[in-house]
Amino acid sequence: MMLPVSLILAPFMLAQVGPTAGYGASPASQLPLEIIEKKQDEARKRAVQEMPRPTTPRGAGCMAAAEASPERTVQVARDALNQAVGREKVRAGLCLGVALSDLDRWGEAQQAFVNARDATEADDHQTRARLGAMAGNAALAQGDAAQALMLLGPAASEAKLAEDNALTASIALDRARALVAVDRPDEAADALTRAREAEPDNAQAWLLSATLSRRQNKLIEAQTQIEQAAGLAPRDAEIGLEAGVIAALSGNDGAARRSFNSVLALAPGSDLATKAQGYLDQLGPEGARTP
Repeated sequence: MMLPVSLILAPFMLAQVGPTAGYGASPASQLPLEIIEKKQDEARKRAVQEMPRPTTPRGAGCMAAAEASPERTVQVARDALNQAVGREKVRAGLCLGVALSDLDRWGEAQQAFVNARDATEADDHQTRARLGAMAGNAALAQGDAAQALMLLGPAASEAKLAEDNALTASIALDRARALVAVDRPDEAADALTRAREAEPDNAQAWLLSATLSRRQNKLIEAQTQIEQAAGLAPRDAEIGLEAGVIAALSGNDGAARRSFNSVLALAPGSDLATKAQGYLDQLGPEGARTP
């Protein structure tokens, strides 16, 4: 006799939501690892791209070097900091933090971003929010979710003062990740609600909301949220994978198969496709019956 779908999918679900190194959260409360890593990398790149670029040769050279050689850039940025005044301290600190992040020296990167934030003018709320968010992400990357929350709280306040909805949503997503990591899922759900309110067309916010609802066994909410995510990003394989898991756990094997097959078509050869194929193999062919 075939096992119930919820038990069949369990090994793959644990692989999908396994804890990030150092976070200390149980698999049952964690968000998808590949989504966390993608979100973190995209947030860091976006924050760097949106920062005002230096106009001095020293500053411009530092940012160019950060992309080409992070090891060399660390020293260049430190030298720039020793001579910098005013806004140049912010730019050099950003450069140093980015280079240290590229080297996975997250503790030092966190401090560099904090120092750059503190050197920013008090009324430059947008820059202070971005640098605070980058510091929070660095804390998350080194497994210190509690410290991340301490950094992301002020960053959220600065983003609100800046009236930047996209930044507000991004920081709310970061806070949700940190809250999940310290096993505070209800507060994480509230943070995700704020992210969706700030930026209703943010597919990532709807996807992470659906994942968290699913992990809390709120399958009706999860279904509504994943449908919204799919409507915003119909060709996102991560959304397709999560939609399939939610459908399978809800007893809708046909919809689950369609979602998993969509992942195979959208991202052939990827880790997501491997997971989707594993789900399909365990569900069995169309028409297979489960108790």
